[in-house]
Amino acid sequence: MNLLSPRYLVFIAAIVTLAVSLALAAPWWIPLTAAALTVVGITDLLQTKRALRRNYPILAHFRFFFESIRPEIRQYFLEDDTVAEPFSRNQRSIVYQRAKMDTDKRPFGTQLDVYAPGYEWINHSISPAPEQHHDFRIEIGNHPDCPRAQPYSASVFNISAMSFGALSANAILALNGGAKAGGFMHDTGEGSISPYHRQNGGDLVWEIGSGYFGCRNPDGTFSEANFIANATTPQVKMIELKMSQGAKPGHGGVLPGAKVTIEIATTRGVAMGQDCISPSRHSAFDTPLEMLAFIDRLRTLSGGKPTGFKLAIGHPWEFFGIVKAMLATGITPDFIVVDGGEGGTGAAPVEFTDHIGTPLQEALLLVHNTLVGANLRDRIKIGASGKIITAFDIARTLALGADWCNSARGFMFALGCIQSQSCHTDRCPTGVATQDHNRQRALVVPDKTRRVANFHENTLKALAQLIAAAGLTHPSQLKAHHLVRRISPNQVKLASALLPYLEPGELLDPSQLSRLPPVFGLYWPMAQAESFNPVC
Repeated sequence: MNLLSPRYLVFIAAIVTLAVSLALAAPWWIPLTAAALTVVGITDLLQTKRALRRNYPILAHFRFFFESIRPEIRQYFLEDDTVAEPFSRNQRSIVYQRAKMDTDKRPFGTQLDVYAPGYEWINHSISPAPEQHHDFRIEIGNHPDCPRAQPYSASVFNISAMSFGALSANAILALNGGAKAGGFMHDTGEGSISPYHRQNGGDLVWEIGSGYFGCRNPDGTFSEANFIANATTPQVKMIELKMSQGAKPGHGGVLPGAKVTIEIATTRGVAMGQDCISPSRHSAFDTPLEMLAFIDRLRTLSGGKPTGFKLAIGHPWEFFGIVKAMLATGITPDFIVVDGGEGGTGAAPVEFTDHIGTPLQEALLLVHNTLVGANLRDRIKIGASGKIITAFDIARTLALGADWCNSARGFMFALGCIQSQSCHTDRCPTGVATQDHNRQRALVVPDKTRRVANFHENTLKALAQLIAAAGLTHPSQLKAHHLVRRISPNQVKLASALLPYLEPGELLDPSQLSRLPPVFGLYWPMAQAESFNPVC
């Protein structure tokens, strides 16, 4: 061991300082500090688990420290305003400004490169329309096959699925209070309806996942009696069967027993202290036909409330099989929520986050086109979620084929989330995604309730201005030809020319399949209503 090597200098300096300070009777804190560093250095040299500590005693700890605060250094000092990782500073700032009722105007022009491929805009009209009231709504669930239908008038911008357990009690209280104040809907997430969802009385979309939380038997199967007890409460406006989510499609989950508190156990209908398992697939059905029968059963048991399903698109033939089952049975859901692969979650394997699940644009196009091609689009509303923050995000998504949009992380920012990306650690610095009572008390519910409502209202005001500039009076009038995308520095195309769109009924004519986009020509014939597996 060459103790004169620069990598040992700090260690040697600590030993020398200790000896000199003792010899000269220096103030007590000097030899104490030197002694502590010396002990650290000796420990580093003797331990066998970390090579860096053996080769760089004491000094290695500086690296570990700066590595631990690297995300904060990047966010506070080095982050570009427009680079989204996963959301840019500009995206977060617009939410904070609108939530706090601060000015959301920007001086000196755009920071975006308008000549970069992928840049998008909406064409304006030389004769703008009069600006309409910003409370844009659509009707969901006026189902022709359900005489007891209870249609719901939904905002075009709503809170996406986030469960109690993933979010804190105070976060749920503030989100639902904001939904109540702003007249929009709050998706419960698959963790079921907690007391915090109920307290403020905001409209709920009850999401039912494969664990059937809130409507399960002790063995984890679906409980009709428990479902009726929750689904028929007036606060529940819609029922959403979760097939998969964009951030981790095809992946189940386990909430360790140590985290299953009495509140979570009561809310989900599971045993306290035992692992809470979300299977990767449903036990109530195995085929597209059985799935639609289950959806129809839920709609009937709920008293005719709008009932649909949420999914991230994977194998195209599986969704096509669901649509073929609709054609075979005449049973159609009231809505489908398309969750893009760019969606977020509290925790997911990196391979799923980065490389599983179809991004929202392609997923939305597939769902919209399939329903149009099967002559079912007018019976089924489409919601969409996946990194939707601004009024332009909403307008773009509606132009591509959606009827309404959901946002999860946008409303988390409204609650005060700073994108620390520590949701999975239970150490959320702002009390949004934690069950630590000391941390979540920092989230003051009345203040954050107002911010949630403000973000929703100011975003829709911006949407009203945007569509008026385009010469329109309601977001439902947005179509693909309103959206323009740059292909290269000297070429742009309308989305309607760039992306494939089917004509009504085209999928029902076998002679047309060969001229349709390959995904339909190849996979539509392979799909079957009797199974999620393709016809070989």
